[in-house]
Amino acid sequence: VIKCKAAVAWGAGKPLSIEEVEVAPPKAHEVRIKIVATAVCHTDAYTLSGADPEGCFPVILGHEGAGIVESVGEGVTKVKKGDTVIPLYIPQCGECKFCKNPKTNLCQKIRITQGKGVMPDGTSRFTCKGKQIYHFMGTSTFSEYTVVADISVAKIDAAAPLDKVCLLGCGISTGYGAAVNTAKVEPGSTCAIFGLGGVGLAVIMGCKIAGASRIIGIDINKDKYAKAKEFGATECISPQDSKKPIQEVLVEMTDGGVDYSFECIGNVGVMRAALEACHKGWGVSVIVGVAAAGQEISTRPFQLVTGRTWKGTAFGGWKSVDSVPKLVTDYMSKKIKVDEFVTHTLPFDKINEAFELMHSGK
Repeated sequence: VIKCKAAVAWGAGKPLSIEEVEVAPPKAHEVRIKIVATAVCHTDAYTLSGADPEGCFPVILGHEGAGIVESVGEGVTKVKKGDTVIPLYIPQCGECKFCKNPKTNLCQKIRITQGKGVMPDGTSRFTCKGKQIYHFMGTSTFSEYTVVADISVAKIDAAAPLDKVCLLGCGISTGYGAAVNTAKVEPGSTCAIFGLGGVGLAVIMGCKIAGASRIIGIDINKDKYAKAKEFGATECISPQDSKKPIQEVLVEMTDGGVDYSFECIGNVGVMRAALEACHKGWGVSVIVGVAAAGQEISTRPFQLVTGRTWKGTAFGGWKSVDSVPKLVTDYMSKKIKVDEFVTHTLPFDKINEAFELMHSGK
């Protein structure tokens, strides 16, 4: 058993608490990882808020991490002690019908136990003050050591800077993949991106790499426009600058609507606007943001009858074990940006400040 520091969420709506936790050794087909760097994501904040129907407490959150394998359980063959790895919240077992189907990346092998906050055998590897602590998204990267299933880990280039590539564990991969895998943006396309946070910027990067000729960023926070343009946005607009609904503004700006739109916020009203901003006949809108529990999307069916397509994406459609090492390689060869997504680097005990910076749009 390893004793180490972790940020424990004792209950919904409470700040994270830095505690000493005990991390049990990995069982069969499990890997214990020393986490070197982790990022914070809106999904962590969503569960912490209490709005997540799968949220269970006390829990160690975090799903954008990178580290070094400390030890492996019986039967683990894909990684060994000392390997550099990224934990994966969507695993890739290679055996389930989802993994065998090229149309999806949603491996289901451990989905039920992962959703309940436990390892595949139904138990936790974390304890604190004599209490069992739940796992989160199969990763729990807000701990100096974590244990994950062996199908939930990608071995990456040992030379990669872990304080940067941890972002490929969720946000950057999700946005970039939404553009290149889910939408399959073509050269010359017109695209609209709703929400210019980390995921939205990654979508912009993907649209630019795919050769889109017009990339419109949409956000009510104008402080985000300069960064969006650095990533490839050709223009940025705010829904608050017009009395008309944003979809009407976009349809007028683009002679009938955009070819591709992306909702990167998790707001069901914006999801509707993003669909309705698409061009009749061929427009495709991709939902990337995660809406709160119980919310529903709506539009007039005629929007779809007249040739628009509504799609969703999880982790950008990447089959994780196969793709994450390639994304790291693409970053190392400067094909994709990663460093530019990092705004602040803080010590672990300032994790609550990191959440404050995220909530304030900084």
